[in-house]
Amino acid sequence: MRRVLVTGCAGYIGSILTRKLLSKGYFVRGMDILNFGGESLLSIYSHPNFEFFRGDIRKKEDIEKSLENIDSVVHLAAIVGDPACAKDPQIATQTNWEGSKLLFDKCNESKTIQRFIFASTCSNYGKMEGTGYVNEKSPLNPVSLYAKLKVKFEKYILESESIKSLSPTALRFSTVYGISPRMRFDLTVNEFARELTLGKELVIFGEQFWRPYCHVEDLAKACILVLESPKEKVNQQVFGVGDTQENYQKKMLAEIMSEMIPNAKISYVKKDEDPRDYRVEFSKIKDCLGYEINKRVSDGIWEIYKLLKDGILKNPYSKNYQNLK
Repeated sequence: MRRVLVTGCAGYIGSILTRKLLSKGYFVRGMDILNFGGESLLSIYSHPNFEFFRGDIRKKEDIEKSLENIDSVVHLAAIVGDPACAKDPQIATQTNWEGSKLLFDKCNESKTIQRFIFASTCSNYGKMEGTGYVNEKSPLNPVSLYAKLKVKFEKYILESESIKSLSPTALRFSTVYGISPRMRFDLTVNEFARELTLGKELVIFGEQFWRPYCHVEDLAKACILVLESPKEKVNQQVFGVGDTQENYQKKMLAEIMSEMIPNAKISYVKKDEDPRDYRVEFSKIKDCLGYEINKRVSDGIWEIYKLLKDGILKNPYSKNYQNLK
């Protein structure tokens, strides 16, 4: 039985990934500091193949305990997003760089850990030149502390010459959306869909800027695909995760939603400068690993619409549904 450590297991992506791994017969040790609580783990907490470890990747002793009898690591734990990192840059640096480096170094020292998958971000591209697409070979231009720390750690694991038996892979995630046990509404698609579903006027700033989008379940799917791919295909490789057809401007998202959500009220505020503006081409992960997404933006919008119309969430505006408290 494969034994996987998922750091950040109670988070937006981690709670989905952990469930998918358990359903495929993996043993999963989930590590999380529980800054946002652990309710997302309730339905799997007593699963026979799940073990929860409350720990902090900034602490050496916690890392060493979490890695006992583990053969693969999916590293999701982080201070996530530009606002959260900007609010407390010291904690962000300690977690996203120093803690991540400590975790990786301990994995590399191990004789049993074979895979290390790092959740990076397409925000690393910053602002693209021209009107084309960027990909894994394009120059990186991180404009926020969040992205700068991701780029720094990517470089550390992908260019290290001291790798032993460990196979590290960096996955540059598209902007995520969709329903998760640890729900978030501080994400573009989720937030836009919430506002329009609940009859609010959606005010969009900088409607012309591009981003790639990918459903949370498809991002989790990519992590498992790398775990199960031949080592020679993923060792010290970086893959963008998404679909080339799923690049959208904010205005395009609003137009899709206005067709799906009755009486949508949308207004635009002109904004000519945005430090992030990029369209990403994702052929590498498709050609090398056979990756394909299962859900598109329209599917995610419909999920959020149904979730809120059915009243599943008591207070969709709760601060529990955002990363910046």
